[in-house]
Amino acid sequence: MGLLLALLLLSLYAGLSFTAPSCSRNVKIGGGNFTLSNGWAPGSLLTYTCPLGRYPHPVSSRLCNSNGQWKSPGASGGTKAICKSVRCPAPVTFENGVYNPRLNSHPVGGNVSFECEDGYILRGSPMRHCRANGMWDGETAICDSGAGHCPDPGIPIGTVRTGYRFNVGDRVKYHCSEKLIMIGSEERECQANGVWSGTEPICRSSYSYDFPEDVAPVLDTSFSQLLGATNPLMQKLGNLGRRIQIQRSGHLNLYLLLDSSQSVSREDFDIFKESAQLMVDRIFSFDVNVSVGIVIFAKNPKVILSVTHKDSREETEIAKKLDEIKYGDPDIGTGTNIYGALMQIYVMMNNEMATYGTRHKEWEEIRHAIILLTDGKSNMGGSPKVAVEQIEEVLNIRSGRKDYLDIYAIGVGKLDVDWKELNELGSKKDGERHAFILPDSKALLQVFENMLDVSKFVDTICGVGNMSTNASSQERTPWHVTIKPSSKETCRGTLISDQWVLTAAHCFHEHNNTKLWRVIVGDPKLKRGREMQIDQQFIPKEYNVYAKKKQGINEFYGSDIALLKLTEKVKMSSHARPICLPCTMGANLALRRSPASTCSDHENELLKKNKIPAHFVSLDDQIMGIVLKEENERTSCLQAVSQAKNLFPNLTDVKEVVTDQFLCSGTGNDASPCKGESGGAVFLQKRYRYFQVGVVSWGLYNPCSSKTTDQNKVKRNPPPAGNQARDFHINVFQLQPWLRQHLKNVLHFLPLGPTS
Repeated sequence: MGLLLALLLLSLYAGLSFTAPSCSRNVKIGGGNFTLSNGWAPGSLLTYTCPLGRYPHPVSSRLCNSNGQWKSPGASGGTKAICKSVRCPAPVTFENGVYNPRLNSHPVGGNVSFECEDGYILRGSPMRHCRANGMWDGETAICDSGAGHCPDPGIPIGTVRTGYRFNVGDRVKYHCSEKLIMIGSEERECQANGVWSGTEPICRSSYSYDFPEDVAPVLDTSFSQLLGATNPLMQKLGNLGRRIQIQRSGHLNLYLLLDSSQSVSREDFDIFKESAQLMVDRIFSFDVNVSVGIVIFAKNPKVILSVTHKDSREETEIAKKLDEIKYGDPDIGTGTNIYGALMQIYVMMNNEMATYGTRHKEWEEIRHAIILLTDGKSNMGGSPKVAVEQIEEVLNIRSGRKDYLDIYAIGVGKLDVDWKELNELGSKKDGERHAFILPDSKALLQVFENMLDVSKFVDTICGVGNMSTNASSQERTPWHVTIKPSSKETCRGTLISDQWVLTAAHCFHEHNNTKLWRVIVGDPKLKRGREMQIDQQFIPKEYNVYAKKKQGINEFYGSDIALLKLTEKVKMSSHARPICLPCTMGANLALRRSPASTCSDHENELLKKNKIPAHFVSLDDQIMGIVLKEENERTSCLQAVSQAKNLFPNLTDVKEVVTDQFLCSGTGNDASPCKGESGGAVFLQKRYRYFQVGVVSWGLYNPCSSKTTDQNKVKRNPPPAGNQARDFHINVFQLQPWLRQHLKNVLHFLPLGPTS
């Protein structure tokens, strides 16, 4: 009977269905909205959002527990959420002057103004504006008497300062008024160089965050200096201060720590990976000796790539490792253990130090930069600050060696990120900030897209274009110039140094007096660019458009290339910078090839494929896509020319027209260059750098017959039935001897190699 009863009970239970508990739907927020990561089921994360200038209170998120109850960090589960107005903190005190108005806090859009007493000079912003992120714009206002070895460090809004002497060795201390959190240095010392140590403190509300346009310049300055300091063709700007600096023979270890905890959505984690990839791409696009380590973490850390592994120096392998990271990796569990992630970096450092053995000096010359991307505060594993202290110990970070370690702590999300913890983790370098909170992952991506400001490079580093969303067309292709006689635009060209322009010879066929010509280069101060005069013009003696007329070729464009030397040097900026010309040292560094590389090596890397994606710049300054047809694909170009009886009625040998000097494009989705776009660069992109492989010369069809009135856009028409579009461009590899003859004292050329 017992067995039968048991079977009966089992059958009854089998017929019943059990529903997992779901969390209450009474979670609306007054004045805002919410999103759910997994509906109302256990494990789902509810995130509140409010309009700009307001923030969720008392919590920004809730987690649905397995018992069907909402868990809210820092508040009871039944607390109703509302959107409260953002406020900016008020000044606590202002020395040697007055400020108005005097409020307990200030609304978004409000202003506070500062005036100094007689005998004091106002430094900083006389008026500051409260922004929607709860932060004041501008700089700390200071009434300075000029006394002391260091300038008056001031009292940032919301802070209280102790210490009123500003001579060498004197210290000042800061603390925040009630309910505000300090970011920056609590204590600063007046140094012999007249600079205060550490970072200016900022007192901010827990709900405040940084706008990406504030963060981007800070990271941009650090990393552009890093890239500039490692390239032998560049110089450092003297006024950039302390930045990550690697000597030519030095090395950088870059560690990427990506938060993969439960609260990070799949979309956000993908953006974390994309941001990390951007960082790697930008660093590797310059001649930097770098190794990259990657760690993801939640409850447990997981090393994706160690700096001691051979792949850590290979950009393609690093990109592959990043791409292969799976969202929701079961090996790392749930939670946020920043301490554990940093300890993995500590282990990497110890392992690498062991490989150097007795070569302590070599080990201590390595610089280290850690970038932490997280969406919240650590809730397990202990204090991350302890791990930082151990890292500093193994790297022997003491006075005089602080430049060998930079930790950038970047939080993503307005409320659940712990400002105090990030501040403890971030480095405190003189005049710099290393701790940030961004409102969301899209803002993070925007920062990394804009972190490289080429205008900070003062030398002629080649092939750098700003491809960020807000960049102008001239900043995207700063090498692109317009060449015109009098007021008529006839051709385009390319800056290949700070004084030389590469273009097409046929541009000067009817206008050979270059005294009447002007070259218009990009200038950030002038909307239409700066007009420059031509000092010298060089055209190959072989160039003769009528050279093959007796062979039935009315116009022949062999050796259709020209060099122009300007009367003065172009001032380098984000709007004017040379492209990389293959077979030069500058291009070799940009391609990250061995110093022993040859011109043939460059040709093999850039052109030895059947189909090669490339670009040129249009009359309306847009980047147009084409595909160069090499190897087996070149046959279609020859066929199109042989069939163009209207242009070549008596042609017997098509190779007399399309010689080996020409690259070919056309058909499919290719754009065809218009009349007036001749002389411009045909260029490729490699590792975020740009390389000119050709000069726009001639084509079978001119697609541009008119301009629309809409913003002066060029209208391109497809060829009429029975006609084919094929375009031909001078191959710069084929005219190397001529280029070297005229540029040998301008550019550093590589050996030609066996097949050039």
